[in-house]
Amino acid sequence: MTTLFRDYSTHVSSRLSAIDEEARSGGLDGAIELIVNAIENDGVLHAFGTGHSEAFAMEIAGRAGGFIPSHAIALRDLVLFGDRTDASILVGAELERDNSIVDELYDLYEMHPADVFLIASNSGVNGSIVGLALRAKAEGHPVIAVTSLEHTNAVAPKHPSGKRLSDVADIVLDNRAPYGDATLGLGDGLGVGAVSSITAAYLAQLLTIGAAERIRAAGQVPPLYISANIPGGDEHNGALERRYGTRIKPVA
Repeated sequence: MTTLFRDYSTHVSSRLSAIDEEARSGGLDGAIELIVNAIENDGVLHAFGTGHSEAFAMEIAGRAGGFIPSHAIALRDLVLFGDRTDASILVGAELERDNSIVDELYDLYEMHPADVFLIASNSGVNGSIVGLALRAKAEGHPVIAVTSLEHTNAVAPKHPSGKRLSDVADIVLDNRAPYGDATLGLGDGLGVGAVSSITAAYLAQLLTIGAAERIRAAGQVPPLYISANIPGGDEHNGALERRYGTRIKPVA
């Protein structure tokens, strides 16, 4: 193992330890409560992230061990389910910075009053991210943000409102990524060892675990996916998915 491998391991483990400490001290309780309230009131968890932050949405929505009433919002849905016919708009980062597409994206889906939004963005300043958070809030939905407070506070907002994701959200969870995300310097301004995807995924799992545990403690059965790759998985998942229909599986 090289020195950089060891250094990266230290960077990752120290950040996960800090998140653990926050969880033990109750720092995730508010977000967990919003998730539990949504599920108990027939709500859906809408997760959104662009670029590498889309990995956070994939940890929240539609995976084994996660909640069935969950739905990942994605920019490609503008082409898959919307009126956009030119898939080239999905190339590059221009679309994620475009606040003007938010209403078009939001209106693709069926939203209910009890739904909650979980939005991840390391920088927390791009137009689509801030715009969706603002639209969700305007519609009366709570917003949980996962972002790097170090990074977002060091860069200028890009949304016309002048706000960051952290300014809009009801609850802000720090993913502990450093400014620029990379943890290891190689000289000449180059860095490697990004951590935001790892820490955001860890937060997603802690939120899911905490909410499922609380629902179970209340004497209810948490509506969780089991792996489709074990016997009975498809049958279990399909039965519960039908309860939510196109709210979690939009169709073109």
